[in-house]
Amino acid sequence: MAIPPASMGPSALGQSGPGSMAPWCSVSSGPTRYVLGMQELFRGHSKTREFPAHSAKVHSVAWSCDGRRLASGSFDKTASVFLLEKDRLVKENNYRGHGDSVDQLCWHPSNPDLFVTASGDKTIRIWDVRTTKCIATVNTKGENINICWSPDGQTIAVGNKDDVVTFIDAKTHRSKAEEQFKFEVNEISWNNDNNMFFLTNGNGCINILSYPELKPVQSINAHPSNCICIKFDPMGKYFATGSADALVSLWDVDELVCVRCFSRLDWPVRTLSFSHDGKMLASASEDHFIDIAEVETGDKLWEVQCESPTFTVAWHPKRPLLAFACDDKDGKYDSSREAGTVKLFGLPNDS
Repeated sequence: MAIPPASMGPSALGQSGPGSMAPWCSVSSGPTRYVLGMQELFRGHSKTREFPAHSAKVHSVAWSCDGRRLASGSFDKTASVFLLEKDRLVKENNYRGHGDSVDQLCWHPSNPDLFVTASGDKTIRIWDVRTTKCIATVNTKGENINICWSPDGQTIAVGNKDDVVTFIDAKTHRSKAEEQFKFEVNEISWNNDNNMFFLTNGNGCINILSYPELKPVQSINAHPSNCICIKFDPMGKYFATGSADALVSLWDVDELVCVRCFSRLDWPVRTLSFSHDGKMLASASEDHFIDIAEVETGDKLWEVQCESPTFTVAWHPKRPLLAFACDDKDGKYDSSREAGTVKLFGLPNDS
């Protein structure tokens, strides 16, 4: 089962803490011009707005490649798509069809009309926002929890709770390959060049396979505990991993070495996102804030306050806007009822 338990405690209790990674943690000599500029921007654009999206918690948010739409997937078995208007999200459609929770979704890397959802109902579904219809349902062997679309658009990889990753042809919707792993597979991703496939695992390792051959290239001992999430920066220079030890580590793509780590969170890092320019990294956990770091120094640039654990974060592909979703409760009426909202940070304070 590849979802980290919510009860994994703060790093202070674990075997980790920033000290164990001290050689990698760089300390810079005061804020850079970029940090000062972005802090100035966020001082005037620090507003977070909430948008009703679902009737239960939101597991995943993602932007289309052109940044016009945001999709969300929920425990309520549906996906929602919003249009980004000036300073708000306007709900365009709700996509029904899955028989179980939608755990993760992603968009086609270059076609802004197509997105794919992974569900516990043992299927993935490809949707087209122009027709608002499901254009393909692909049956898989297990309950799906993670999904990614290859940078060349040709292949969708989906991982299930039994640690099987299936590679599906995005045109024919047929399985091209299937790989059973002997370790707990968490998140999966291609590199930007599309020639390597990365998996984070329950032993704290990053496993790298050649693609399309799927032959093991390297296994990196990245963290002393469960390695949960992985993201590549849009510039192709770095990738980042987040772990149950509450650390985010930044890796050089070419050298496959850890460049620095960020240690401001206290709880397992569940979700990561690089900004469109590759210069900011958002990371989130059960801490009641989202950390925004400058990638090049590891310095804290900003933090976004939230009232509950964050499940998913996604920077807009062109603007300094961060979409996210938390484990919200609808406190006004019933503290146990899930709120299912999508949030957007970076809006003008006077909007």
